[in-house]
Amino acid sequence: MLRQLPRLRPALFTLPLLGTALVATACTPNSAATPDGTGTGPAAVTVTSTADACTLSTTQVPSGSVVFTVTNDGDDVTEFYLLASDGLRIVSEVENIGPGLTRDLVVSAKPGDYLTACKPGMMGDGIRAPFTVTDSGADVGPTGALADQIAAATASYLAYVKDQTDQLLAGTQDFVTAVKAGDDDAARALYAPTRAHWERIETVAESFGDLDPSMDAREADLEPGQEWTGWHLLEKDLWPPAAADNGGTAYVPLTDAQRAEYADKLLADTQTLHERVHADDFPDVIDAAAIGNGAKGLLDEVATGKVTGEEEIWSHTDLWDFQANVDGAKVAFEGLRDAVGTKDPDLVTTLDARFTDLQALLDQHRDGDGFVLYTALDEDQVKALAAAVDALGEPLSRLTSAVVL
Repeated sequence: MLRQLPRLRPALFTLPLLGTALVATACTPNSAATPDGTGTGPAAVTVTSTADACTLSTTQVPSGSVVFTVTNDGDDVTEFYLLASDGLRIVSEVENIGPGLTRDLVVSAKPGDYLTACKPGMMGDGIRAPFTVTDSGADVGPTGALADQIAAATASYLAYVKDQTDQLLAGTQDFVTAVKAGDDDAARALYAPTRAHWERIETVAESFGDLDPSMDAREADLEPGQEWTGWHLLEKDLWPPAAADNGGTAYVPLTDAQRAEYADKLLADTQTLHERVHADDFPDVIDAAAIGNGAKGLLDEVATGKVTGEEEIWSHTDLWDFQANVDGAKVAFEGLRDAVGTKDPDLVTTLDARFTDLQALLDQHRDGDGFVLYTALDEDQVKALAAAVDALGEPLSRLTSAVVL
């Protein structure tokens, strides 16, 4: 899911609603609200996020391409979500919008009832309100040769996601076995390579809002009353910190019973993710916009967690995650390459060059089949990686628009 103070996980799925209201103007015909001003372009919705309000220019649009232009007029970093009507599944999102900044979210919206949510401070359930997509009578998505290219991209990406969840489940089974057996050396060796399968499809996994905070929450991101479970809890136990790195208190290892409990929960959650990805209706949530937004989301994950060393604070295996996020973003782009090339060949050329530059920097830090620990990087090396991520992030942010609009 683009998080970037310490990266915060979407907890919009389990905590009480904030006691604030989403403010929206009266719904207006969408034909009068399009980016090109003609009434025939994509639906345009402006969103203003503050500490206690989430103001939309309209809460109803016709089906088709929709551009949410989100401006943060508050003092804290904010996020904007389009959610399914049950409030659990994330249809699409744009995160880490700093004060005074504006970011666009492009989606292909099918008819139905949805929820919108702003999350000032990236905490809590968010400021939510109903959002309706009426049936425009037009096909949602591309037609002709472009439609064939998108269909091929979607099929390829679905296969990739399923393969990664297959490998994630198998790796997690081995990891859990090692953890429960007390074989810490084996568990530590399995930790980063197994998590790579999660990181490659992280934005897809995050769309199942209940699983991400359960499986991948960092201790620094926990909200009051939230139980800590998942990968990073076990990471801390496998790489126990010194007191100075643990708030000044000695770290108390998990008991064998606690280890078994948390390891079993991680495996059960992974099995649930695997089942959902392989469900018959899962392809319905994957389209060109989801793939394009997911690619940018994965790179935002790099920019806000991996390149800062905040993701794997105990194991320092951030570069494995970094590479995996880049892998997933590149797979998404490669699937959409033909469609993007039809409409914006210069963007393809730029993205190819930026991916190559970033990979070259990453390869400098390889160590055997993996990478050096994040703590081995000096300040200049971190800055170089961050600059390459930024250079790729700008053109990658145009990927969705290039295929959807």
